[in-house]
This record gives sequence, structure tokens and C-alpha cells, in this order.
Amino acid sequence: MHTTVVLALGLLAIFVALALAILTATDTLTRRHQVSRSLAAVRAIDSGPSAARRELNTPFSERVLGPGMARLTRLGRGLSAADQVGRLRHRLELAGNPPRWDVDRIIAFKVLGLGLGFVVGLAVPMLLRVGVLPTVGMTIALATVGYLGPNIALYQAAYNRREQMRRDLPDSLDLLTISVEAGLAFDAALAQVARNTTGPLAEEFFRVLQEMQIGLGRSEAMRALGERSDLAELRSFVTAMVQADAFGIPIAQVLRIQARELRVKRSQRAEELAQRVPVKILFPLIFCILPSLFVVILGPAAIQLYKSFGHGL
Repeated sequence: MHTTVVLALGLLAIFVALALAILTATDTLTRRHQVSRSLAAVRAIDSGPSAARRELNTPFSERVLGPGMARLTRLGRGLSAADQVGRLRHRLELAGNPPRWDVDRIIAFKVLGLGLGFVVGLAVPMLLRVGVLPTVGMTIALATVGYLGPNIALYQAAYNRREQMRRDLPDSLDLLTISVEAGLAFDAALAQVARNTTGPLAEEFFRVLQEMQIGLGRSEAMRALGERSDLAELRSFVTAMVQADAFGIPIAQVLRIQARELRVKRSQRAEELAQRVPVKILFPLIFCILPSLFVVILGPAAIQLYKSFGHGL
């Protein structure tokens, strides 16, 4: 019995030794093969401007983000209406063509927002373990917000730019009127205003001057200025300038009238905004301020009444 156990242990030891030897040899051969492949890859990269080396030298944004955005853009163009590109381009003009904003990028972000909203709308209710109807409602709501988010951001940028131009236009016209009455030509006066002011209106005046320098007529450049903006005051100024140029009316007189009208409109707009304040403050007053006042003023009195009647009872 003892001899049989010793023989079995000896055979087991031999088997383990052979297995370890085979595994060691296999691992060694595998490592040598991997090292050979790595050295070959390094030699291939160092040998010259191969495709692999050019791909490694390409920035991550061009290798991954660029093709991904292109696929999202194609998908978004397929899902959008036929006139979607034209509307987005017009909104970009109204927003002043912000840096790194273009039609393709906005369409890609719309599709990306739609996908992210859909995924988040499905994942959050599943984690919270709510019912089917809340899940469907949240998914639709978040997908809609994600799809319309770039449009909302673009609209807000255009709105902020329009309001800034509305605030700057009366002062710019005053400076333009003074420059023309001082003896400067309209082009020189416009350049003077563009150099001494900042903001989107100055950028638009610079663009008008650039268009006139490349050969576009003054009337055409002013009409293009009116088409790039939806500000009623600026369009009225453009129309007056075009008509004055067409009929030979002195520009100084037209500018003086336009500046006076804009100052009157600015005062009327300030009065209109001031009259809206009571209506806007009504709901915060009723739902936020008055309850707090009631708690502060009537709270101690209610506590004293409760204590008095409580002791009496």
C-alpha cells in the first residue's frame, strides 16, 4: 500500500513538472513572438510617413470627433425638414455668426441632444423604478429638450445681440450725426463710429465698410445690413439712408431726424418697461413675499393666542 502511494505521488510530480515545462516554453515562445511583432511595428512606423504614422499624428478631434460629427450631421439632415438649413443659416446671421458655430455643427448637436435625452429619459426612471407612463413622459420631454436645445441657445444669442444693438444704436447715431455735421463724409463718419464704439453694432458697421471697399455700392451694403438684422430701429435707419442716397437728400438732416426719433423711442421703451414692472412683480408678491410676511407678523400673535386659549381650556 505504501509503495503504491509513493508511485502515485511520483507519477503526479512528473506530470506536474512536464506541465510546468510545457507552459514555460509556450509562454516564452509567445513573449518572443509578441516582442518580434512590436519591433516590426516600431520599424514600420519609423521607416517613413506611413498611414499608421500619419494616423497617430492626426489630432484626436480629427480622427474621432470629426467623423462622428459628420455622421450625426448626415443623420440630422435626413431627419430635418427641407428648409431647416436655410432657417438655421438665417438665425446664425441674426446671432452674428458666433465662432465655431455653423449649420452642420448645430444639426449634429441637435441629433446628439436627442440621443442623450432619450437615453437619460429611459435610464433615470428605470433607476428610480417608476411606472411606464412617467418613463414615457420623461423620455419624450428630455428628448424634445435635447433636440431643441441648440435652437434655444441660438435664439438666446440672437436675442442678446439684438438687445445690445438696440441699446447702442441711439448713441452711435448721435456720434454719426456729429461726425457728418463736422464735415466728414458718410463713409469716414461710419468708420469713425466703428472705431470708437464696441459691440455687435460696431461689427456690423465694420462689415458695411468692408463690403463697400470690395466694390459693393453704399445702398446695397446698407440693404444687406438691414437684412442681417431683425431690429426694427436699425431697418428704419437703413431705409432712411437708402432713400436719402437715392433722392439726394442731405445725409446730415436725415441722421439728425433719425437720432431724434431713436431717442424718443428709447424713452418710450423705458416707460413701457417701467409700466410692466407691477404686473411682473404681482405673482412673486402674492406667492413668495406675502406668505413670508404673514408668517413673520401673524406667527407670534397666533402662538400667543394658542397659549392663552390653551391655558384657558
